Amino acid sequence: MKQEKALAARRPLGRVSGMILASTVLVSTLIGSAGAQSNDRRQWIAPGARTTDDPRRIPLKPEHTAGHDMVLRGGRFFDAASARVRPATIVLRGDRVLAVLPPEARDWPADAEVIELDGKTVMPGLIDMHVHLTYPDGDTPIDEQASEGAGVLRGVRNLRWMLESGFTSVRDLNGVSNAPYLLAEWSAENGIPAPRVFTAGHIITGTGGHATERPVSPSHGPDYAWERDGADAWRAAVRQTFKQGASVIKLASHFSPDEVAAAVDEAHRLGLKVTCDCETIYIKMAVDAGIDMIEHPLPRTDATIADMARRRVASVPTLQVYQNVLDRSGGFYGSTSRRFTMTAQADFDVFRKMKAAGIVMGVGTDTIGDANKMVPNVFITELKWFVKGGYSIPQALQAATLTNATLLDMDDKLGSIEPGKLADIIVVDGQPDRNLDDLARIDMVIKDGIAMVRNGQVVTPRHVAAPLIKPSPPADVQ
Repeated sequence: MKQEKALAARRPLGRVSGMILASTVLVSTLIGSAGAQSNDRRQWIAPGARTTDDPRRIPLKPEHTAGHDMVLRGGRFFDAASARVRPATIVLRGDRVLAVLPPEARDWPADAEVIELDGKTVMPGLIDMHVHLTYPDGDTPIDEQASEGAGVLRGVRNLRWMLESGFTSVRDLNGVSNAPYLLAEWSAENGIPAPRVFTAGHIITGTGGHATERPVSPSHGPDYAWERDGADAWRAAVRQTFKQGASVIKLASHFSPDEVAAAVDEAHRLGLKVTCDCETIYIKMAVDAGIDMIEHPLPRTDATIADMARRRVASVPTLQVYQNVLDRSGGFYGSTSRRFTMTAQADFDVFRKMKAAGIVMGVGTDTIGDANKMVPNVFITELKWFVKGGYSIPQALQAATLTNATLLDMDDKLGSIEPGKLADIIVVDGQPDRNLDDLARIDMVIKDGIAMVRNGQVVTPRHVAAPLIKPSPPADVQ
């Protein structure tokens, strides 16, 4: 009943642990120009103070609630910090991890809900670093493609699929109108059963840039991407997305050096990381401007890869979505933002060169349109690309959890199961550290300490009715 009330109530945005855990610092030091250039809001926030659970870290009033105690016992614990598995008992209190205990320990409250895992694997919730929740798919009528309402409904459906597939956080890198921001707000409040949504809202690009090129369609227009020209206009666009609720900024080629530099500078002043869907010469421009991440395995020179490594620019390679394009169409054709020959080998060569250079890579799928129907298969296959490229299976799982959390600027709260972190946890009926296909066997998903998936099914708690001021008609009414 406590869980049902917790999910039924529209709670304020998030909590804060008040510390950056030591095991996450190692990953953080490997990643990103933002560590040196962005205005890290944490330095201005008192230890233990509540903030929103996103990179904006907006202060919230103190909240004192006892919370629901839950114990996950008898499982194989995947420790994302070490990428190793060991037996352990996980104790949760409210929306936080309270303790990670040896399997023989019994140190938890007597009234705690104890869940026997019987050898299943307990691990941090998966994070997909590149999704598009609200884009139209093959079932969307043309006159609804720019509809904010239709986008929200598609997003709610896609988020349900992702939640039941083990995702507790996703990074949405543009969608229709205000829909991505609304989904981010409602998921943060647990107003809908969904992973956390960290959103860019709109792509920012130059006139005729990526996602705006002809032929124009509703999903290649101003409802999805903003065409801006000039450094001041790019800076203003960053401010506008921040105002609407963006927790990350997404840029796309084409652009001029002063435009991308202005956008990156403004985003870092606001404390947000910046990623870029760009290719060839534009990747170099973005790296020179201090970008934090580059999306996709698009072409770049060896010198640019070396610059990415030197400047600690991360990457989200999204190999499988381009393999889907190759399998379906044989190549990427008819786009002025993809003026190069695409092959599976060329894409994979970029990935291998980045790994050899020591570039930190996160896991994302670029699920867009009908690709959302492929969840979780597309994510599992993306992990297999990582393994094909030289990662061990545990290292690929670490990339999908703790590394992704660090790229989100959320490694103090997400990505590993450690005391003080948010209780975003999944239970897998299998051993995904040995067989990635076992990730399709999600038994339980916990977000904010609330069991939102049990026995593989999304749980929707019964609405708890608010009481009337006076529950009966007045006695003097005849």
